[in-house]
Amino acid sequence: MSGRAAAADLELAERAARAAGEVLLERFRGPARGVDPKSSATDLVSDADRAAERRIAEMLATERPDDGLLAEEGAEASGTSGRRWLVDPLDGTTNYLYAYPAWSVSVALEDEQGGLVGVVHDPARGETFVASRGRGAQLNGEPIGVSRHDRLDTALIATGFGYASELRAAQASSLVSILPRVRDLRRGGSAALDLAWLACGRLDGYFERGLKLWDWGAGRLLVAEAGGVVEELAGEPPGLVAAGPELVKKLRRLVE
Repeated sequence: MSGRAAAADLELAERAARAAGEVLLERFRGPARGVDPKSSATDLVSDADRAAERRIAEMLATERPDDGLLAEEGAEASGTSGRRWLVDPLDGTTNYLYAYPAWSVSVALEDEQGGLVGVVHDPARGETFVASRGRGAQLNGEPIGVSRHDRLDTALIATGFGYASELRAAQASSLVSILPRVRDLRRGGSAALDLAWLACGRLDGYFERGLKLWDWGAGRLLVAEAGGVVEELAGEPPGLVAAGPELVKKLRRLVE
C-alpha cells in the first residue's frame, strides 16, 4: 500500500472514531436508554453503542463501499476488496453506563497480512491513539513507545475478565498465582484502551482471554507499531499477551 493510501485510510479511521465519540459524549452521564443483556447479565449493549456503530458503518459504507466490515453490535459486510474493518463502537459499555470514564472507540482496518491502520479514541480524556503499518504509533500526534521494563516483579500489568460465570471464576483463580509475582494488576474494563495505554508506556504488560477481533484489532497494531510484542495465548478460550520485547516471554510463561 502506498503512503498516500495508508494516510487516507488512517484519516478515515480517525474521523469515524471521532464521529462515534461525539455521539457517545452527547449521551454520556445522561439517562441510560435501550440497555439490554447479550451473552450474560454482565455483557450489556445500549442505544449509545448502536448509535455510535451506525455512525461509523454509514461513513465506511459511503467512503469504502468495497471493504468488508465486522462490528460488535451486528453491522457486517463481506466486501470484495480483500480488506475488512473491525469496529468496536463502545469498548467499555458497563463503564460508560455507570459514568465511569474508562471507555473507548476502536476502529481498525486489516488485510490478508494483518493490521493496516488502527485508531483507539478516548473521548472522555480527549486522547486519540493511531497507528499505521510500518509507520509507528502516535498519541495526539506525538510518537509513542512501549515500556522497556524487563522485570515481572516490578511490572504493572493490565487484564480483563470475560462474561461467562465459569470463565470469570477461572480468571479469578489464576490471579492467585499471578498477583504476588508482579508489582500490581489493573482491570480497566476496556481492552482497546488497555492496549493503547500499553503502547504509550502507561502499562508494562497486558493479558486477557475471551476477546473478539473488534476488541483488539486496533490495539494490537498500536502495540506492535510502538515497539511491543503481541502473542496469542494457547488454550481455551483464546487470548492475548502483550508487552515490550524484554518482558513478553516472561509474562506469557506466568499467565499461560
